[in-house]
Amino acid sequence: MVNHPPYTVVLTYADEPHQLTIQAVDSALIAPLVSGKMAVPFFLDEEEFGFDDELARQLGVAMLNLIAAGRPEVQKHLKLTQHPIERPSKE
Repeated sequence: MVNHPPYTVVLTYADEPHQLTIQAVDSALIAPLVSGKMAVPFFLDEEEFGFDDELARQLGVAMLNLIAAGRPEVQKHLKLTQHPIERPSKE
């Protein structure tokens, strides 16, 4: 198994061509670049911690909203449910 350093994930939107690019960057290398920059905490439940579909959806919505905040032309393309989607009861 390959041993990787801890990564920071960078998500970038480009106009030409319209695309999102995800990059994995060594966290130690990027730390000085992001120090003091806007951070959007995404809190995880300490007791019931788990990565599920709803958490992934909410994380994606948060990232796209943040991209749109700096690129107004992206805002018109967002067709997202901003709030958590309730799951059907398991009864």
